[in-house]
Amino acid sequence: MNSAITNMVLMFALMQVSKKIPFEDPMVVFYARIIYLASNVFIFSLYLLARYQINKKNDLTTLKYVEPPQPFGGSDKKKLVTTTVKEYDLQQVSSAIRSSFMGIAILLFMHFKLGYTNPLVMQSVLPVKSALEQKVIQIHVFGKPATGDLKRPFKSAGLFGAASGGDVQTDKKAISQAEKSGSGGAKEE
Repeated sequence: MNSAITNMVLMFALMQVSKKIPFEDPMVVFYARIIYLASNVFIFSLYLLARYQINKKNDLTTLKYVEPPQPFGGSDKKKLVTTTVKEYDLQQVSSAIRSSFMGIAILLFMHFKLGYTNPLVMQSVLPVKSALEQKVIQIHVFGKPATGDLKRPFKSAGLFGAASGGDVQTDKKAISQAEKSGSGGAKEE
């Protein structure tokens, strides 16, 4: 089953479970906070382990691809990116960490400022599932080979498994066209 569909099913199930939890009891809220904290410690431990493995492997293989144009506020031109596997993977981990911090900030606002407690249950499970499904985690923590769906650069999946509107291009024709048009090619730092 697709990850997005399982996330929706899991979210609805967790919503039903969270309705049955007596959040009026301060101890229940305390334990929900502890579980949420533990899940985030687990997530960041995964990301730090992946970062450690990436640095340990030090894969300096050159990776070239053409990024699609940015849909909102970005340029309307395709951009050639030349980087290394190590830098690409580190960038993926950093992006995942930023995304996790954004989720934590939103949850903290909802919980402490608006008084919602039900999201503690969902956000203790869904981000862990998402972190375990990260392609960079699959490769560096679980040791899966970087082939097929895990081949770099990673394809972004849409809601029902279809690739989103603009995927990166790795074919030689697209790369040579981007090099000729002068749309990038400098190594990303």
